[in-house]
Amino acid sequence: MTQDNSLPLRQLGRTDMRITRVGFGSWAVGGDWAVGWGDQDDQDSVAAIRHAVERGVNWIDTAAIYGLGHSEEVVAAALEGIPKSRRPYVFTKCGLVADATDRRKGPKQVGAPASLRREVEASLRRLQLEQIDLYQMHWPAEDGTKLEDYWQTLLDLKQEGKVRAVGLSNHNAAQLQAAEAIGHVDTLQPPFSAIKRAVAAAELPWCHDHGTGVIVYSPMQAGLLAGRFSVERAAALPANDWRSRNAEFKGEALRRNLEVAAAMRAVAERRGTSTAAVAVAWTLAWPGVTGAIVGARSAAQVDGWIEAARLELTPADMAEIGAAIERSGAGTGLSRPA
Repeated sequence: MTQDNSLPLRQLGRTDMRITRVGFGSWAVGGDWAVGWGDQDDQDSVAAIRHAVERGVNWIDTAAIYGLGHSEEVVAAALEGIPKSRRPYVFTKCGLVADATDRRKGPKQVGAPASLRREVEASLRRLQLEQIDLYQMHWPAEDGTKLEDYWQTLLDLKQEGKVRAVGLSNHNAAQLQAAEAIGHVDTLQPPFSAIKRAVAAAELPWCHDHGTGVIVYSPMQAGLLAGRFSVERAAALPANDWRSRNAEFKGEALRRNLEVAAAMRAVAERRGTSTAAVAVAWTLAWPGVTGAIVGARSAAQVDGWIEAARLELTPADMAEIGAAIERSGAGTGLSRPA
């Protein structure tokens, strides 16, 4: 595909894809389901995705489970009519299977090869694609399927040409090593933000050493670090927004998290950018991180973080944010790169 060079590009591991430092995350555009973000207007979602592409973002991350397939359908609608030379890469995920009779019931973590093959065919239909650019196992299987078996299935799908590259999401360093012994892990998709920092100790160094690309999710910690969150807003979250039930949005944890956001706001004001862009750029400053998945429910929200694609935080910026993390006691893990 012809790349839009208006935003800086990074090589995604050993694949032939060069991606922008930020990608559009499609979790929220799936709408209302067991782990959804509440009601969402599809027209707003389509407008947000198209605006991100117009601003130069060249990849979209979605998953079969988001909205029980609806997110993939929205992505397809947004990409309809965009010339093939300008279409972004499409990344999706498998291994989470919903209860079709109850949208409110949490999904099961399934790795059975036959199930994964059904999922990839369904995703190809919903996305209206002949090949998925990156196919990722969403979580480790809990149905008794061994990692070796579900990872081999993804490698087979790559060999068959149904997918271009394969990766793991939410897997630890030991699991990455086990998969690598069978076939190269093209990418890892872990949670990573100034609040959730656990992967900085082992998984990021492993990926750096093995030529595995890393696309982190929730770099703004589901909006906590976007610069506009408050105790009042957290209390007003609707019941069908998963954040209303999450410990990071309550009590002392919320206070600590907002203290980190305040430190990022100070850096943003000095750098002439948004707090959201600083939060995302913080993750991109770590060795091993290729890109960050950033969600948006409207075109305006895209404009709020797009500058992260160009923003390079200085060592002084990182030290200031690291000191705030340590002072507040927010989250766990390393507070700054070595």
